[in-house]
Amino acid sequence: MISIGKNLTILESVDSTNNYAMAAARAGLAKHGDAFFAMEQVKGKGQREKGWVTEPGANIIMSVVLYPSTVQLQQQFLLSMAVALAAHDFFSCYGGDETKIKWPNDIYWRDRKAGGVLIENQISVVSSSGFLVPCLDFQPGTKNSGTENWKYAIAGTGININQTIFPGNLLNPVSLKQITGKEWNVIELAKELCGCLQKRYDQLLINYDLLNDYNSCLYKQHETVGLKKGSRVFEAVIKSVNASGQLLVNTGIEEEFNFGEVEWVLG
Repeated sequence: MISIGKNLTILESVDSTNNYAMAAARAGLAKHGDAFFAMEQVKGKGQREKGWVTEPGANIIMSVVLYPSTVQLQQQFLLSMAVALAAHDFFSCYGGDETKIKWPNDIYWRDRKAGGVLIENQISVVSSSGFLVPCLDFQPGTKNSGTENWKYAIAGTGININQTIFPGNLLNPVSLKQITGKEWNVIELAKELCGCLQKRYDQLLINYDLLNDYNSCLYKQHETVGLKKGSRVFEAVIKSVNASGQLLVNTGIEEEFNFGEVEWVLG
């Protein structure tokens, strides 16, 4: 199997590295581990249809094509954990032990956001009539009348490296340069990130306990935070994340939330 990032394509400008990588995979032009790095991304994507704004040439903007053929579709959160842990491993090498993973897969340094992960999955659904139906970003638990096959995943990662001035609407961004006071070679750091991803992907394949590592660096674990679900705003103690990717909290009673059910209320 080709190492992740061995084939690294540098793009001067692109709408979204995830879009570019997805198009290459759909066309059969991308192999497992192929990485696409952009100097400029004009329509970057974040979680829950949010944008990802970045200064040209200043940060890591990269998407990797993965073919997780030995991982079951219902284990999608394992891949999410592996990618988040890789980003954490990378950033903590320079940012230190104050680097955490904010559920589900944002990278935080102290109380400031340093990076994020967006994984988009291509699923083929074999219907009861025998037809193959492509389905983008299928989520476990979705009901349909056919059998699902995980074709490939696009793992996009954005990490703030040299940017020091951010749009005013961003609540709490931070970059590696702001932390260390140093200017960094973003392409060389992207290659390091690929190495971290290879390590964590290998662990995923051998059933290493990624969940234990993930919870060991969980942002705000055992602390009281504000959460919002619909019109309900409440305080909860963050306990852990389970193998299904649910956030476990204590609000006086034990509660669990799926991704998208609650928002963090951060100052």
